[in-house]
Amino acid sequence: MSIWNKKLSLDELNAMGKNTAIENIGIKLTEIGVDTLVGEMPVNSKSHQIHGILHGGASVLFAETLGSLAGVMACKEGFTAVGLDINANHLKGVKDGIVIGVASAIHIGRSTQVWDIKISHKESGKLVCASRLTVAVIKE
Repeated sequence: MSIWNKKLSLDELNAMGKNTAIENIGIKLTEIGVDTLVGEMPVNSKSHQIHGILHGGASVLFAETLGSLAGVMACKEGFTAVGLDINANHLKGVKDGIVIGVASAIHIGRSTQVWDIKISHKESGKLVCASRLTVAVIKE
């Protein structure tokens, strides 16, 4: 059974990121599952920190993007989701390639939602970042 209350397409979700940090860093949503939202982000000079590896802030931006958009889709009509709190454990450095993020719900309530976001290196399959995002559900 799908957890999504708003039926948005990948094209619609990706269009929401136009002219934002989402587009600038290269995040693209790739799959809407029954209870997950999946996306990709390139690891390159736009997402590197000074040592030439994926910046932790870029990982957090990616995680919050996935969790927040998943939250929006899980909201009932007339409501939306905005970030309230996020934490991230940076587990492995990545120099290049693509990272894949998967957001899955831990809790979907009337006033808050909690999302688990796992970010892995596409080429090696290794977990790069584990994040948890809490969003507030507010009226649109």
